[in-house]
Amino acid sequence: MSKRKAIISCAVTGAIHTPSMSPHLPVTPEEIINHSLAAAEAGATILHLHARDPETGRPTQDPDAFRAFLPQIKQATGAVINLTTGGSPHMPVEERMRPAAELKPEVASLNMGSMNFGLYPMLDRFKEFKFDWEREHLENSRDLVFKNTFKDIEHILRTGNDNGTRFEFECYDTSHLYSLAHFADRGLVKGPFLVQTVFGLLGGIGAHPEDVMHMKRTADRLFGDDYVWSVLGAGRNQMNIASMAAAQGGNVRVGLEDSLWISPGTLAESNADQVSKVRGILEGLSIEIATPDEARSILGLKGGANVAF
Repeated sequence: MSKRKAIISCAVTGAIHTPSMSPHLPVTPEEIINHSLAAAEAGATILHLHARDPETGRPTQDPDAFRAFLPQIKQATGAVINLTTGGSPHMPVEERMRPAAELKPEVASLNMGSMNFGLYPMLDRFKEFKFDWEREHLENSRDLVFKNTFKDIEHILRTGNDNGTRFEFECYDTSHLYSLAHFADRGLVKGPFLVQTVFGLLGGIGAHPEDVMHMKRTADRLFGDDYVWSVLGAGRNQMNIASMAAAQGGNVRVGLEDSLWISPGTLAESNADQVSKVRGILEGLSIEIATPDEARSILGLKGGANVAF
């Protein structure tokens, strides 16, 4: 029997739901390159990337902003590169899809439904922000819906499918798994597909062990052997959720987009810190880490030579 190998994904660059409460969050192209390469060296199999305007810190889906760091990362590491189609909830789907549509990555992320996205509790924990727009954004999340309708999802799927791009299906609640099953039944999604179950964000499912088990049981029932299970625990839930999933045969995602912390009260100084910590958890369970090429085989990816950057 072959040994199971786990895929470590690293969400390197903070999205709009990761304001700059940490001085270690990469924003400029140079910072994103350095963090990405260090995370890959630490064992990250997949690098999930956003782009930000280096002057204002705002998320941007301008493909040129991604071109400022993607070629350098690709040339220096064999890690799989995964681009966001999330961007910002204030962007229309056509804008959010531009980097994946033009740059044709091996993998792109895809939120599997519209949802309330409550970030405002952060205001109780953090009082200082690097950029002026961040406080207002967090406050406005009391009345924020991240829109991803069936029409939006179908548009993203068809565009990615035409480019040979596969998806990291981000599922924040049980209904998102059923939406994914709907598109699989229609033939727009074909296995093996990467299901990233997300825990602990206000508006989605919680981070209790029973929530983790419920999502896995539901995915097992809906998809059988056609999917690859991974988990993302937000904030302080990051390593607890990763540990639970690893013990059950799951893959893991860490990174400063998902959590700014390395331990209670201590900020992670880099993405590589979190990758090294979760790698230690996996190896402590006698689980080997998948190489990028092994992940390409597991997920049926087209290969790094077939992207447009």
